[in-house]
Amino acid sequence: MPNLNIEPNRLINEKSPYLLQHAHNPVDWYPWGPEAFAHAVSDDKPIFLSIGYSTCHWCHVMERESFEDEEVAAILNKEFVPVKVDREERPDIDHIYMTVCQSMTGHGGWPLTIIMTPDKKPFFAGTYFPKNSRGHIPGLVDVLTQISRLWQSERAKILSSGNQIASSISAHLTIGKPGKLTEEMLHRTFESFRDEFDQNYGGFSSAPKFPTPHILGFLLRYWKTYGEKDALDMVEKTLEGMARGGIYDHIGFGFARYSTDRKWLVPHFEKMLYDNALLAVSYIETYQATKKSYYREIAEEILSYILRDMTSPEGGFFAAEDADSEGEEGKFYVWTPDEVKEILGDESGERFSVFYDIKPSGNFEGKSIPNLISQEDAFEQRRLFKKERQALFEAREKRIHPFKDDKILTAWNGLMIAAMALAARVFNEPTYRQAAENAAQFILKKLRRNNGRLLARYREGEAQHLGYVDDYAFLTWGLIELYQASFQPKYLKEALTLSQNFVDHFWDEENGGFFLYGNDSEQLLVRPKEVYDGATPSGNSVSALNFFRLARLTGETKWEETAQQILETFGGAVKQYPAGYTHLLMALQFVEGSSQEIVLTGDPADEDFKTMLETLNKEYLPYSVILTVQEGLKETIPFIKDYLPINNQATAYVCQNFSCQKPTTDKNELISFLNNHPQSTPGKD
Repeated sequence: MPNLNIEPNRLINEKSPYLLQHAHNPVDWYPWGPEAFAHAVSDDKPIFLSIGYSTCHWCHVMERESFEDEEVAAILNKEFVPVKVDREERPDIDHIYMTVCQSMTGHGGWPLTIIMTPDKKPFFAGTYFPKNSRGHIPGLVDVLTQISRLWQSERAKILSSGNQIASSISAHLTIGKPGKLTEEMLHRTFESFRDEFDQNYGGFSSAPKFPTPHILGFLLRYWKTYGEKDALDMVEKTLEGMARGGIYDHIGFGFARYSTDRKWLVPHFEKMLYDNALLAVSYIETYQATKKSYYREIAEEILSYILRDMTSPEGGFFAAEDADSEGEEGKFYVWTPDEVKEILGDESGERFSVFYDIKPSGNFEGKSIPNLISQEDAFEQRRLFKKERQALFEAREKRIHPFKDDKILTAWNGLMIAAMALAARVFNEPTYRQAAENAAQFILKKLRRNNGRLLARYREGEAQHLGYVDDYAFLTWGLIELYQASFQPKYLKEALTLSQNFVDHFWDEENGGFFLYGNDSEQLLVRPKEVYDGATPSGNSVSALNFFRLARLTGETKWEETAQQILETFGGAVKQYPAGYTHLLMALQFVEGSSQEIVLTGDPADEDFKTMLETLNKEYLPYSVILTVQEGLKETIPFIKDYLPINNQATAYVCQNFSCQKPTTDKNELISFLNNHPQSTPGKD
């Protein structure tokens, strides 16, 4: 809790929940902006830049230990110009200086600590620092004291170092590695994942273990294309392992950020909108591929959590929930057997505790994180405890909740719009479609300027910060999925308009690829391009797949040409470490996999039309796009006027490899054709 007796600093006027958390620090924080840098120049002081986000556990720890401390504040206020940045509002700043930290120290993370010259050239980098030195971790007081002394006595060395680092980072972040990607790269990538796979618990590392939805999406498509059972097995083992583990909230649903251990047991308890959106997509697609009902159940539970706890009255989706409550990480989520029995009664409470691994000794700091890691037949049995889980949820609601970051980010909303729209289509559930439409309409109304330019963040009536590459890429993805779920022409048209605005402001005409921020944004130390898939897939990767899909939907070759340029711009980087670029490889899979365009024509209100569409939506067809013939699309997509229903019945036209098959009015014939004409040739070179 902030000390409200302290006169607030400049951050009190900000909207970012993260900046507001620091508004009552004794540190005289500035938000990033001209005032801070002018002050640094006039007072001849270095900038102390601290970057984090509101639900970051170690950011809270550093604040309590250092930024709420009067001694630390005195040094910062006297010798530096302290600047706070919310990485979720300013991913451009964060990306540049995180790259600096990783190159200087070999690692990164948040809180991110950078010390730089008044002209934004970094010369010191690190992450978390306690107030005083502790073991091998230097203390912030010692760091600040030493750097202040060097700033006065060895200024020339510092300035030279800053210039060298800035020059090195500029070259690293702006120069792409072109190369041609071929089908062989897909096989190499699959083999690397098979080598790295954890056969016991799923996932592709030991600890910490992160959800990797883009890897799962790649492997699902690899299975679909080549019939490689190991690819599907890796996906299923990983999704089951996560859903069994403590990383999944078995009481209130939704996934935490990552697991600190190999078994998926102990999470870092914060919940992020983007993780839950991307994982929902993974569970939905795997349900399509396998028809196993528990994948649908987990997906629906994720989305019920979002609709219940993370949806604003205006329709947008909130950003995150904290790991901490009452100053303790995970306190909101853990249980003792006595607490369970008090709610459920002795007999029922004992059964529940045994099933969910809630024991007197605990599995996390003396208490227990509910999990099903050691349970046989867990997904069948968990259904028997639905009432008990609901009772515990209602009791848990009375606890002090973790902090909720209620800002609405365009990029992350785009991902959740995609997840909701996909669920609406696959599960034939209008509630999800409505949620996706509400969010899309909110973003397009509140987070877009009159000239079409997207904005990145909305909170308390204020839309701010020109949109970044991910805002355009992820929202376009969401709009494409929303068109596929609703067949309302306006969503496809919005996706096309948005994509053209994106190209106008972000495309690198000289070298190809999209810059992280636009040509009309604040120009920083460097204008980077990114294609590596981290916690979320890169905007360039998502855009490549978006544009291939738009090309198939509209027949406009310019979108395919741009997507191909993205593949070629970053092909050299992908070849060096293909496992880091799986969403871009999904775009390669789409174009290599003989994608299919399916055009449905007829009366959408007729039962035979609905039946044909529902049949299509249940199938896992990752390389297909579906169009319906409507008046509102004929100007945008002129060729659809030639598709006519046969005998006034719902009729499907399927085109593949630039040739079209004879139309059919029989849903079984349609599915038989799709299954007997695979979207690529099974078998590897």
